[in-house]
Amino acid sequence: MKAMVLAAGLGTRLRPVTRSVPKPMVPVLNRPVMEHIIDLLARHDFTEVIANIHWYPDVIKGHFGDGRDFGIELTYSHEEELLGTAGGVRNASHFFDDDFLVISGDAMTDIDLAAMREFHRSHGGIATLATRRVTDTSEFGVVITDEAGRIQGFQEKPDPDEALSDLANCGIYMFDREIFDFFPAPGASKLMAPGHPDEFADWAYDVFPALLDAGIDFYAHETDAYWNDIGTIDELIQSNFDGLFGDVDLGLPEKQILPEVWVAGEVEGVEGAEIDGPVLIGDGARIGEGAQLVGPLVLGEGCSIGAGAGVREAVLLGRSSLEKGAFLAGGLLGPTRD
Repeated sequence: MKAMVLAAGLGTRLRPVTRSVPKPMVPVLNRPVMEHIIDLLARHDFTEVIANIHWYPDVIKGHFGDGRDFGIELTYSHEEELLGTAGGVRNASHFFDDDFLVISGDAMTDIDLAAMREFHRSHGGIATLATRRVTDTSEFGVVITDEAGRIQGFQEKPDPDEALSDLANCGIYMFDREIFDFFPAPGASKLMAPGHPDEFADWAYDVFPALLDAGIDFYAHETDAYWNDIGTIDELIQSNFDGLFGDVDLGLPEKQILPEVWVAGEVEGVEGAEIDGPVLIGDGARIGEGAQLVGPLVLGEGCSIGAGAGVREAVLLGRSSLEKGAFLAGGLLGPTRD
């Protein structure tokens, strides 16, 4: 089964982090979110992959290249104009010759894709949507199903008192190729607005309602896997912390200088610092004498912590710096712009 990674979004809710990088390249445990997703694909034998790109496309292409170094064959579908959640997939339809997977390149998950693939093929539906139970439905689009798991409808961020389901749509889909028969005609998307290209299409407003109207069977595959949309700064920080605590397996460096203190590559000054894990220190980091590092904490590559400075419960992006004697308690710190 081939796969498509959605990597064209702007990530506006993550600004200013995404002011100069695409959202899929925002780091979690010092690796781009999309790199974690590609690792997940490779582990589940999805080795033929296409990614749609739009915002700073050369950053993504420069990091992943043809995918060979990451265990996959990766090609790209460049969108001059954003085509919508489904339109971007239709634009890459030439890549697919059978059933296929669509997964976000800017959300964190460790879902068992092999189990989802088995579910999709055994149930015979034209589509399978990964879902996860949530407590606050007002934050998610939810999926309404019958007892067999067939999808009967959707609600968009319903109040918990009015919700007909607690199954959140994770935005991870498997489709038969026939799904393209249910796309809107060019220019006919229900979300068409001035400036949208004719090929614009949306899963929630165009394709899935067309399946319901036609009485076509498609299913919800419930998972209890980790899933975080990383749509906000708080969610980005939380995914980093969840990786440190092991709530999601994202791979930590083998080298531990203290219990729950991981170091990648070469760092300076850790011997003279006070460190209380869980802490991840990136390659090239410099730690000043008497600095205090209190986890959960992620220091990106090339970070600099001044002598006597203190930082706790935070994520420092690559090349960020904290001056001598300063402190940071909670939040996200980025580098000074040139």
